[in-house]
Amino acid sequence: MELMKRQIRKNQTGKKIVAQFVVDDDYNVPDVKEDVKRIVLSEANLKIDEVRPVENYIRVIGKLYFKVLYVAESMQPRLASLEGKLPFEEMVYAEEEGDVPFVVCDTKVDFSASVIHSRKLDMKAMVELTLCPERIVEEELAVDIESDVPVYKKQREFNLLKLHTSKKDTYRIKEEITIPGTKETIGNLLWCDVSARKLDTRLSEGELFVNGELFVFCFYESPDGKPDWMEQAVPYEGRVEVSGAESSMYHHVSSEFGDVNVDVRPDEDGEMRVIGMEGTLSLRIAVYEEETVELLEDVYSLQVQCRPETAKVSYEEPVLQNHSKCKVTERLSLPELQDDILQICHSSGMVQVENMTETDEGILVEGVLHVSFLYVKANDGLPFDVWQGMLPFSHLIACSRTGHDIRYDITNAMEQLSISLLGGDSVEVKAVLAFHCFLRNVVETTTITDIKTEELPMEELLKRPGIVGYVVKDGDDLWSLAKRYNTTVEGIKEVNELSNEEIKTGDRILIFKENMSIL
Repeated sequence: MELMKRQIRKNQTGKKIVAQFVVDDDYNVPDVKEDVKRIVLSEANLKIDEVRPVENYIRVIGKLYFKVLYVAESMQPRLASLEGKLPFEEMVYAEEEGDVPFVVCDTKVDFSASVIHSRKLDMKAMVELTLCPERIVEEELAVDIESDVPVYKKQREFNLLKLHTSKKDTYRIKEEITIPGTKETIGNLLWCDVSARKLDTRLSEGELFVNGELFVFCFYESPDGKPDWMEQAVPYEGRVEVSGAESSMYHHVSSEFGDVNVDVRPDEDGEMRVIGMEGTLSLRIAVYEEETVELLEDVYSLQVQCRPETAKVSYEEPVLQNHSKCKVTERLSLPELQDDILQICHSSGMVQVENMTETDEGILVEGVLHVSFLYVKANDGLPFDVWQGMLPFSHLIACSRTGHDIRYDITNAMEQLSISLLGGDSVEVKAVLAFHCFLRNVVETTTITDIKTEELPMEELLKRPGIVGYVVKDGDDLWSLAKRYNTTVEGIKEVNELSNEEIKTGDRILIFKENMSIL
């Protein structure tokens, strides 16, 4: 006897590890930069270069890229900027030992820059990394059997979710915008913030279609030193190759936008009014294919004794692919800014998920939205400042099936953000958060790994009665009764004049042992 098996690929993940560490270092202001009087705005982001297991630890190597907008110490206060990077290496303890690959699922950076003196800054970042062991495994599931002797098979139909493709890829975004005619020409670019606020993905034949939007804010000085700014949404679209993909397949994409480079270019008249930008959209793509498979659950023969060897396996079924949005609206009273704030130049935000809870209605996502805005204030000497705060949010991803057997991948993004003055000391924050969720149901079953055969115990079989009167019990089916009493399903149906295999508790049936002369 030879088993026929089907290979099923799946993504196997382990327990997530959350690590926190501090990146703290002094930074000497470059000679070409002006002295620092006061910091107005600072931000930083991580770039992970290497994640490698080392015995019971995970070595994480990367860089912290920062930029600072500050008031220069000069005869007349003016704004200036600088940027740089700090390398780091961290060893994170992991319970799993061995060469298990880990991926970074999420990063959070709480960054602050402070002035030590006019030529030295203290750069400090509290970093939180979420790491997860992840690898592709292949399991064999028995679907049929080939045998030289007649065998009777019990098969059951399952809808399996197979991992078709798991890959990392990048999409390079290159765009440019022209400053409106009402704005000043660029003399010195002080600060530029380019963020990805929207991303929709769709599978087509052999490729992944990406459609998104960049939100660009540039703060600059005109050639005569006058400060000005502009912001604009820039749409983009493109395609990433995914070999063998089809539009009917499921997919989940997590993305990270980075490696941003901004430069100022001349327009047709030779004036510096064009801003060119490049960035890399790093994608982790998982594509799943649903397939209906008949798994072999049991087997027996009337000529030999079959002893199947089994093992527990698990597979996934698709439950829900959900794209939902959460609106956040809040009116804030900021008495500390009363009579001080004249105009909001630019607002930015970051979504931080604190908790995901499974409820009867679905998955409840709770977290905070970090917001900040750069504003013009009533101070001719230092006319710009920044306010920072946070707003709580909760969002329910509706799903009727939750529990310990549900797995889900959820990504989030901020699609829209606006902060407007209401008068006095009040501002209104409006934001739209997007959540992309892919839920799967984990099903555990057994699969036959091997079948041993032995000669039938003829002496024992001969002692068994040729006819049995049987009262059907809860959980019985014709196949298990046929195997137990050494006969066939068709034989039981024929003797009892059954048109199908349906029997119910309490039914009385006759079971004849196969090959008896009465048949």
